[in-house]
Amino acid sequence: MAAVPTLPTAPAEPDVALEASAFVPGYWDEACRHLAKRDRVMKKLIPKFGDARLQSNGDAFTTLARSIVGQQVSTKSAQGVWRKLVAAVDGPDDELLLPAAVLALATGVLKGIGLSARKVEYLCDLARHFSDGAVHVTQWHGMDDEAIIEELVAIRGIGRWTAEMFLIFHLLRPNVLPLDDPGLLRGISENYFSGEPVSRAEARELGDGWAPYRSVATWYLWRSLDPVSPMTAEG
Repeated sequence: MAAVPTLPTAPAEPDVALEASAFVPGYWDEACRHLAKRDRVMKKLIPKFGDARLQSNGDAFTTLARSIVGQQVSTKSAQGVWRKLVAAVDGPDDELLLPAAVLALATGVLKGIGLSARKVEYLCDLARHFSDGAVHVTQWHGMDDEAIIEELVAIRGIGRWTAEMFLIFHLLRPNVLPLDDPGLLRGISENYFSGEPVSRAEARELGDGWAPYRSVATWYLWRSLDPVSPMTAEG
């Protein structure tokens, strides 16, 4: 796995990059001041990346669909399959995929563009959840992180890691600590423990000191490992 995981809404060039208008979290500058004041490593790390900021692009369904398409394949392969999928639905916007358009495609068509049988199942289940209103997109702004994760992991092909990446990179939630992420653990190891292995318990204890901006601290640790192009190939 690459060192720095993100959903397809990461800054720079993630596996299946979105190119829609970007949104920068309004809390970012305050988060940086908070972290620099409380954490000696963050105080040194944050200035290294200048004006770089976390950004969110696209809509929720498209973002999650891209994450499914990009699971366990190379960037090039994922982009190729995505282009074929967009062409197959013949939508008005090549950066927006609609659930109804996916459900209207025959299974054979989806397999024919390069999706595995399992990914077809995942993509269709995602589309059904959005089409049937099983995920409450318009209510997410008022829901806490765990409630949104619970909705997302009920969708086939989306685990807790993907849900947490979605919270960080799409919903721009400020206080997510993805303890299952190897990139975070490696970033903590290299920046705080001189390269020594770090347990989840140690990472959680350190992360408690970053609250309420654990997402921001996590992002800077990812960037410390790969300052140019954060990316992932896991779902």
